[in-house]
Amino acid sequence: MRFLVDMCVDVRIVTWLREQGYDAIHLREEGLHRLPDPDIFSKGISEKRVIVTFDLDFSEIAALSGGQKISVIVFRLKNTRAFHVINRLTDVLKEVAKPLEKGAIITIEESRYRVRYFPIIMND
Repeated sequence: MRFLVDMCVDVRIVTWLREQGYDAIHLREEGLHRLPDPDIFSKGISEKRVIVTFDLDFSEIAALSGGQKISVIVFRLKNTRAFHVINRLTDVLKEVAKPLEKGAIITIEESRYRVRYFPIIMND
């Protein structure tokens, strides 16, 4: 699995992902720390990477993606320290490998996680 880690996520998360055998890059490593969200999203699609972020805007962007295959992990944690984020990822990542391959938004909270598959259908 390939990951694109947003600026709001500690670079130690990238180090940990790599130690687990994943292909992961942080926007800072590529000098893209000011890249707008839609461009980050496009980069994730073109490079077939799962976007990892605390930015709730990515859920909305993904929902409006027009069927483009992309996956996003969004953290909604009170404790944003790298150690805690890694613990939550450790608990959740094994469980969500298949949804991430298919295209999904994974929202990781303190004691649970949610999976939303694409396309997301909005009820009026």
